[in-house]
Amino acid sequence: MANVAKKVSWSGRGEEEGEDDEGVGETTPLLNGTGLGAVGGARQLASSPFLRIGQLSNVDLNEDVRELETELPRQHPNEIPHNEKLLSLKYESLDYDNSENQLFLEEERRINHTAFRTVEIKRWVICAMIGILTGLVACFIDIVVENLAGLKYRVVKGNIDKFTEKGGLSFSLLLWATLNASVVMVGSVIVAFIEPVAAGSGIPQIKCYLNGVKIPHVVRLKTLVIKVCGVILSVVGGLAVGKEGPMIHSGAVIAAGISQGRSTSLKRDFKIFEYFRRDTEKRDFVSAGAAAGVSAAFGAPVGGVLFSLEEGASFWNQFLTWRIFFASMISTFTLNSVLSVYHGNAWDLSSPGLINFGRFDNEKMGYTIQEIPIFIFMGVVGGILGALFNALNYWLTMFRIRYIHRPCLQVVEAMLVAAVTATVGFVMIYCSRDCQPIQGSTVAYPLQLFCADGEYNSMATAFFNTPEKSVVSLFHDPPGSYNPMTLGMFTLMYFFLACWTYGLTVSAGVFIPSLLIGAAWGRLFGISLSYLTKGSIWADPGKYALMGAAAQLGGIVRMTLSLTVIMMEATGNVTYGFPIMLVLMTAKIVGDYFVEGLYDMHIQLQSVPFLHWEAPVTSHSLTAREVMSTPVTCLRRIERVGTVVDILSDTSSNHNGFPVVESNPDATQVAGLRGLILRSQLIVLLKHKVFVERANLSLVQRRLKLKDFRDAYPRFPPIQSIHVSQDERECMIDLSEFMNPSPYTVPQEASLPRVFKLFRALGLRHLVVVDNHNEVVGMVTRKDLARYRLGKEGLEELSLAQT
Repeated sequence: MANVAKKVSWSGRGEEEGEDDEGVGETTPLLNGTGLGAVGGARQLASSPFLRIGQLSNVDLNEDVRELETELPRQHPNEIPHNEKLLSLKYESLDYDNSENQLFLEEERRINHTAFRTVEIKRWVICAMIGILTGLVACFIDIVVENLAGLKYRVVKGNIDKFTEKGGLSFSLLLWATLNASVVMVGSVIVAFIEPVAAGSGIPQIKCYLNGVKIPHVVRLKTLVIKVCGVILSVVGGLAVGKEGPMIHSGAVIAAGISQGRSTSLKRDFKIFEYFRRDTEKRDFVSAGAAAGVSAAFGAPVGGVLFSLEEGASFWNQFLTWRIFFASMISTFTLNSVLSVYHGNAWDLSSPGLINFGRFDNEKMGYTIQEIPIFIFMGVVGGILGALFNALNYWLTMFRIRYIHRPCLQVVEAMLVAAVTATVGFVMIYCSRDCQPIQGSTVAYPLQLFCADGEYNSMATAFFNTPEKSVVSLFHDPPGSYNPMTLGMFTLMYFFLACWTYGLTVSAGVFIPSLLIGAAWGRLFGISLSYLTKGSIWADPGKYALMGAAAQLGGIVRMTLSLTVIMMEATGNVTYGFPIMLVLMTAKIVGDYFVEGLYDMHIQLQSVPFLHWEAPVTSHSLTAREVMSTPVTCLRRIERVGTVVDILSDTSSNHNGFPVVESNPDATQVAGLRGLILRSQLIVLLKHKVFVERANLSLVQRRLKLKDFRDAYPRFPPIQSIHVSQDERECMIDLSEFMNPSPYTVPQEASLPRVFKLFRALGLRHLVVVDNHNEVVGMVTRKDLARYRLGKEGLEELSLAQT
């Protein structure tokens, strides 16, 4: 079967595995991972007394059990081989499908109409709280960045002005590079050593979470704190990053925390919202949090809803749309209100998002039908440049996975990039002779340098500023503000800096750098057009800067619907809706021809079992029998406690779902399927000692309620922490009341696309495969379906990497 190797995931928490006797796979840690374990060989099936069916197994592993185990010391080799055609067994699925056991049905029947209304009101209250808190976090990030970056630029500007007069500008360069590197060092240290999952924008991780993959630590409070501090330090440190992408991750963490009514990190339970303590509800709220994050970042509530729909949520309904829109609106309104008060104009709600592209004047900035081919051409350029960006970043990420896998090396690399960014900016400002009059300009920190009195260096406005302000100045500065040579050099340098920066161990987004690169070459394109057309009125460089920004961002992240609406909402102009849509569609089509989008590429590099909307197009020849996992460890309806403990303790399988079959005294005959029970449910039963002394008794010591299962969610204790005495091992446990009596099943002849559609649409974690007699023959899990994908040479099967 598949190669089985050791990996380290986004969480950077690698666990050690013992070596098996059989073939040794490759050791392969993942991006932003900090550890490396011993290699595990192909799993061997130990002989055991459990009821097993079939021949080979690769069912979900239980992250929670391993997470609480003591980590062994790690060794760091210089190079780690990496194979992209692997699928990690590290990641579990979320249970989107409710277990409709007797306890669940009894609780639902007890809930009357008033109680249902109360639950619905609570959902709206949670969405409002998500919006308010996401907006406040965005305000905090914005205000702190503005003050710290302003302080840094004032210090460096004063230093440069001083040394320009008396010589010795190398001191200014040293000061700028040192300030950048030291700020970024702090930002990188907290990410690399405290919470590696906070690195990057967090969009790929949230995309995976909403797809149904449980990424360790991704929605923890600690992750949120590190994310917010990290993104502030990255932006202040002058890296080619934006603070908008991480807002999506921050919103998702806020949503996950509030909806549970407690914090497992702070060990506090507020005893509210207990009804929502399950994956089904939590994922719906996380999609609302992601939308609120987009809304706060761009002042685009509709764009936020569409982002959640297009990039995130795998499951959707009408009520969810309305609640998510409500959360997004509250988020942007909160941000607007607080920032308006902060800026001293309390009643003027003019700051809807962290970035505001400013108003585009319709009269000056209209477009004609003749310009549409030009916009399409810009989309092609954006698609090609985006594909180049992604391809370079892919090779760079592979290099990082192989060689820069220690936390200290990751911090050194981040400091190097910060120092190089400052040096490149300084050298380009120093060499530029592009001087513009200060009068009438809106430059925050005008650098005179070698320009005449009353003039400033225009290259400095691009580099000597936060990326958001640079984007706005490229959109709105009057024609003639930039020399074409300045724009060309800036685009080239910033392109490579942004590509090098994405994937560093810092919290940072790629939205704003992409917009800045696109705005620079778009403005250059507009200036060239006005030269060619002898200064025609329609060739306004600001309009082409906007189209270039859309083309570049679309070419890198490949979003269409949500990005069109975000750009329209951020510019406050519907006029450009059609050209922006054309540009984004063209950029996506052209970019997809060469390479995947940036987020999908990083998900693939992490070996996450991500399920796309459809099964691979050429997979109809495969059936459930060929893709299912076997053997399946089954439990009898009334089972011996010792057998349950042994099954849960068996590290060779680590299954998370167990089909329940009828207790059959005849061991030669396999009994028919009666239900499905989860590892987490069995652990709660063992913890509460729900046993009977002998098989013929039907009494239980204490009647369990659903509340007992919800209290243990989401971090169920490992089986090793539950003590079962020798006498208790001989007791019996009746699973009838706790198992799901109606699990989804498929016949073994069902085709892969049919199985995929059922599994993906219902958000399943386990799909039982049965034969004509309703006897269990196998189990389909997420990895079995994600293993097959369409490669360049047709359908290919990925190997499975043991973690």
